[in-house]
Amino acid sequence: MSEQTPAPDVRLNDARHRYEILVEGALAGFTSFRDREDRRVFFHTEIDDAYAGQGLAGILVQYALDDVRATGKRIVPVCPYVAKFLKKHEEFADLTDPVTPEVLQWLDARLGR
Repeated sequence: MSEQTPAPDVRLNDARHRYEILVEGALAGFTSFRDREDRRVFFHTEIDDAYAGQGLAGILVQYALDDVRATGKRIVPVCPYVAKFLKKHEEFADLTDPVTPEVLQWLDARLGR
């Protein structure tokens, strides 16, 4: 018999402005955002090297985008991974807004860059 790995757990960590994915209780990765009015601006997704190649980024982003839809917000994909995910998952096209210079300037100010 083969041992089954438990399913990863994905959660919103509002205090840190990110969705996190945990494997057996350990933080495996996250996708960070800032909210601007009714838009959730995703700007960075990261999976720890120890968990690479397991499809965790896709699971994480799918959960995050489903959550955005459920809250009635819109998506702005500054993060390259989220943008790539959206190209493959057209079911989110109806709630995706373009990345504009204004959004990038706003995000940089929020992040102190």
